[in-house]
Amino acid sequence: MSQDDTKLGGSVSCEEDAKRLQDDLDRLDSKPFNPEEVRDIVAALQQPAVFLNMVSDWPALKWNAEYLSHVLHGKPLKFRIGERKMNKVPQFETHCGYVQATLQEFLVWLHGESDVCPGPFASFPRSRYWAYADYKYIAMMFEEKVELFQDVTWSDFGFCGRDGRDSTLWIGSEAANTPCHFDTYGCNLVLQVQGRKRWHLFRPEDTSFLYPTRIPYEESSVFSSVNVVNPDLERFPRFRGARPHVVTLRPGEVLVVPKHWWHYVESLDPVTVSINSWIELGDDDEARVGEALTRTVVCALKSADPHAVTASWLNTTEVAVTSHQTNLHYVNLAVQACLDKPNICPPNSAKWGNQSARASSACPKKRKCDSGEGAGQSVAADAARSLAEPKATLTTSIPFGPNLVPVGQAAGAAVQERVSGIPGDHNISLNNSPEAHRCSGRVDCNSKPTGVHKMVMSTDELLNCLVHPDVIRLMTQILLDRQYSP
Repeated sequence: MSQDDTKLGGSVSCEEDAKRLQDDLDRLDSKPFNPEEVRDIVAALQQPAVFLNMVSDWPALKWNAEYLSHVLHGKPLKFRIGERKMNKVPQFETHCGYVQATLQEFLVWLHGESDVCPGPFASFPRSRYWAYADYKYIAMMFEEKVELFQDVTWSDFGFCGRDGRDSTLWIGSEAANTPCHFDTYGCNLVLQVQGRKRWHLFRPEDTSFLYPTRIPYEESSVFSSVNVVNPDLERFPRFRGARPHVVTLRPGEVLVVPKHWWHYVESLDPVTVSINSWIELGDDDEARVGEALTRTVVCALKSADPHAVTASWLNTTEVAVTSHQTNLHYVNLAVQACLDKPNICPPNSAKWGNQSARASSACPKKRKCDSGEGAGQSVAADAARSLAEPKATLTTSIPFGPNLVPVGQAAGAAVQERVSGIPGDHNISLNNSPEAHRCSGRVDCNSKPTGVHKMVMSTDELLNCLVHPDVIRLMTQILLDRQYSP
């Protein structure tokens, strides 16, 4: 190649780069918010909200079940199977069945002429059961097709470098659902790709009305003992005080779930596909201390219970019961991570600190990590610093309007004075934080009053008090206060 050819090739390359840059700028200009604006909005939101017209150019919008079936080309996935009938007891993951199947087999099951079809789903008539390929790390699913990571562009939401590697995929049939829970780490961005999903959300302040439990146990998720769409009000009378916020998420819409908001999610259409990413926050380091404490207490008591069956209390997303020595190691790592944070603040400070070393090898949402634990998380941690680092409060109100819609309180939901008049509600505040949740003064935090007759305390009932979010928060504060003291 001559020198002139080299120069010509270099010129063409520069022109292509310039054109690509201009195309990117034009694409961003066509969106209602630029990345910096979206990042600030996400950081400031105190209630769930839906972004519209932000992802119309994302290649991921073509990721319907048929397309994914073609791309995965016979790769088997683990599907969770649940019953369509509506009981008053939540269908926790420990109560579900599981099958290994390809997306093609899943689609044949859904669209077959008869209610029963041969193959992995043969034992599950479509009229009686739903199926859900949930919590699938895109980094693991498409490890041989890494170019697809770029189809998901969270950089449009202000998180540079965050793409499909830092996201999970959810593929379900009608009635597939996720039990009501809140995530102890970060906030959540959810893109709906195919079909519709209905989200039932509850404020962190409603925690006492949702009867929190850590059984089944998994790191980072606090479940509700209540079936929030068919509640047993005789057993859980305080649920009358909960204030649900409900939204139906449609294709092309992105939902923001702020930290510690409870959510129950159900699929409304024959096939649904969604993509989400958990965004780390600066105070996740303190949350990891609480999670390490929770794991230590739960594993210690359940391991000591001769009647406990592991499969009934350890969620299927957890690999195994960890030893007491390992759990104490996690506690020490979590505490040390807080001590190592630059610009250390007291535990109750509202100031966000910089991200530091992780408390363990866990991902922000450990439940999503299998053999590929931690895939893409270094990029995610870098991107998350934009939320984790201290920043000035927005000087203007959040720009709700046609492109950003708040998720409002459902019609008929309980009003602000929801505590008074609720039977059997004896509230005891465990700390003076404005965000403090209330736990009943009764011994069993998840049952109605039992009167004066003798009761037999179970391990689970004891755990529901010992690892109640309020108790864990208080334990974390005490532990960190002791370490911060000179």
